Formats: sequence, structure tokens, C-alpha cells
Amino acid sequence: MNEFELIRHYFTRPVSHTRLGVGDDAAIFSPRQGYELHVSVDMLVAGRHFFPDVDPYKLGHKTLAVNLSDMAAMGATPKWVLLAAALPTVNQDWVADFARGFFALADRYQVDVIGGDTTRGPLTLSVTIIGETPHGCALRRDQAQVGDDIWLSGTVGCAAIGLTYRQQQLSLTPAEQHHALMALEQPEPRVALGQALLSCAHAAIDVSDGLLADLGHILQRSGGLGATLWWDQIPVNPLWQHASWFKPEWALAGGDDYELCFTAPATARQAIVDIAHRVGVPVSRIGQVEAAHTGTVVLDTHGQPMPIERTGFDHFATS
Repeated sequence: MNEFELIRHYFTRPVSHTRLGVGDDAAIFSPRQGYELHVSVDMLVAGRHFFPDVDPYKLGHKTLAVNLSDMAAMGATPKWVLLAAALPTVNQDWVADFARGFFALADRYQVDVIGGDTTRGPLTLSVTIIGETPHGCALRRDQAQVGDDIWLSGTVGCAAIGLTYRQQQLSLTPAEQHHALMALEQPEPRVALGQALLSCAHAAIDVSDGLLADLGHILQRSGGLGATLWWDQIPVNPLWQHASWFKPEWALAGGDDYELCFTAPATARQAIVDIAHRVGVPVSRIGQVEAAHTGTVVLDTHGQPMPIERTGFDHFATS
């Protein structure tokens, strides 16, 4: 099967809001009047971002999910994606399962696949995603304000535990394995939550590299603000919250959570609780934005600062 047969057989699907999709030199689409476009790209490299032996269906899901999460962080509605893939060989069973996982999620969010590229090379996957928000309404990283509450969706630390387990550095029960590996391999993008937060949040980001690192981007982009987080309010899966082996670092800096961290005024607290109930995503108020240019302080259950050795994932670290 050559490149064009591969694309035609596995990655060409009918489109719903695109004038011209896969099959030409470029796609043709039109944004809606009164809306702005959002464009983001993510790359996943075997051995760096995922294990080479991961289930291809789950990898297809995650490849799109991490990009949908970028749209969620801006409150955008995802509309179009382009997929580029370097494959060591054309294993049709592997490609078929990958495509099923990818398109299952694309269909859920009514996203059109409108183009991309394939070549032979080390297993690498890259998605460019395009979404839209009403003009001037997008959530951004640079709009946090002093006194804002800091909120977090879902739980954090599960994916880091899954990674540690896959690296054979941790033993887990079957139930623990299930939750940890689901978080690592099939994250759930918080698209509906992000869209609903357009009405009340000031700033937002998705937690991909670690809670502290990603919150730090909001603080830095918003003028070098500080933050105080309360460790006992940071949501962790009850399965291991009180386990003797649990490391706070997994929740604070582990990454790959794809939850939304966002700031909002205190006056929006009830609205946020109502939104969370409506979209079916739990949220926790975990801290407050401060004026001091001191970064982020995490207070333990006794109100004392916790030592922080690592804030998040470094894509260029050698270990």
C-alpha cells in the first residue's frame, strides 16, 4: 500500500463543515461570521511521548485528545484537523486500529479531518487543529487578575502514576492499573467545560506538562503574578490519595493530565459550580492568584510551604 492508498483508505472521511477536505493540494473552509480562528499543533514522538508498544487504538485517541485539550483551554469549538504521520512501516492492522481510535474521538466532537501528510520514518504523529470562538471571547493565559480563585478540573497525578507503572517502577492493583493507564493513554479533553467557562473565567490553560509548570505560564503571561495553592484542595484520585507510596510530585508536576487549570473572580464561584454540574466535570478551587512576583507557593495541611523540586516536564531534558 503506497502513501496515497493509505490516506484514501484509512484517513479520508466525509466532511460536514468544510468546502473541500482531503484529496487536493489544500483544504478549503470558511470561518463563521463573527468568530475568530484558533490554531494549535502538537507532536507525539515514540519513546518520548508514548511507549512504542501502546495499543494503537488508544494512541489514535490520545493523538487527537491532546489537541482537543488545547482548544478546550481557550474555550474554542474544535472544527478542523490535519494529521501528519511518520511510520517505520505500513502495518495495515496497526494503522486501521489507530484510525479507529482517532476518528471515534473526531466523530464525538464533529471534527473534520481536512488533510495532512505521511512518510516513512521513526514513529511520529503531529496534529494541527483549528477551532473557533465568538470574536473577542477566547480564554487566554494572560488575563489572570490579583485575587482570582484558581480552579482545576478532574484529578491530577493519575497519568504520572501510569507512566511510573509502565516504567516498571511501581506495583499497582488491577483497579489502580486501570485508572492510571486510562489517564495516561486515553485522556478526556474538557471541551464542554472550556466552552462553558467563556462566560466567567479570566484565564485558562490545559495541564499537559504539570500543574505547577502550566499554572506558571498563566502567572508569567499575566504580568509576573504569584499564587498560593492549598495542597489539601488539589484533587487526587481517592485510590491512592492516602497510599504510603504516593508522591505529591506526581500531582504537582507529573503532567499528561489534560485537565483545565483556570482563574476566575470570587463572584463567579457559584456559576462555576453550576457549570461543572451541567457539563458533568468535577472542579476544585485550589488556590488564589497573588500580587507578589514570587511564583507559586504550595501550602501543606499545616499551612507551611512545601518543598518543590520539580515543576513539570521538560521536552528537551536528556533523562
